[in-house]
Amino acid sequence: MGGQPNPCLLAPTVIELGLQDAGEILTLQRAAYITEATAHSDFGLPPLTQTLAELQEELSDPAVTARGIRDRGRLIAAMRLRHKGDAVELGRLIVAPDRQGQGLGTLLLRHAEAVFPDAREIRLFTGEHSAANIRLYERLGYREAGRTTAGSYQLVHFTKPLTRAGRRRAS
Repeated sequence: MGGQPNPCLLAPTVIELGLQDAGEILTLQRAAYITEATAHSDFGLPPLTQTLAELQEELSDPAVTARGIRDRGRLIAAMRLRHKGDAVELGRLIVAPDRQGQGLGTLLLRHAEAVFPDAREIRLFTGEHSAANIRLYERLGYREAGRTTAGSYQLVHFTKPLTRAGRRRAS
């Protein structure tokens, strides 16, 4: 059934998430990052080792905004955004493994670009072996801005300028 549209989720809506969602976000995060850990032979990835207390602290930061998508009450996709100056740092873009390939990541990325109207740029990174993520980011206009070493692999950093039209676009 993976990759097939879900008739129960006809018009997914991005919602704000908060401290009350921390446990569910952490569960989804761990499920989604197993694929990344396998691809990079690194099961010590921060998304897999983050504790509930650390996530709650992150969600309590006024500069952090968490957004997600639910289907019949189940959290199926989420992301966190950190507003830093005139930039937005997008982190932990996660989609439930059984819901990947259905456009949820694209919907969250497009939403992220409109959350902070004063932002001029959005930044994110992924591992070099995350081919699907890299294709998605490039397809949506993100450009590689550099690489950093993370153990035996590279993190690929992407940026995308946010135009005035993009910042006005509300989701």
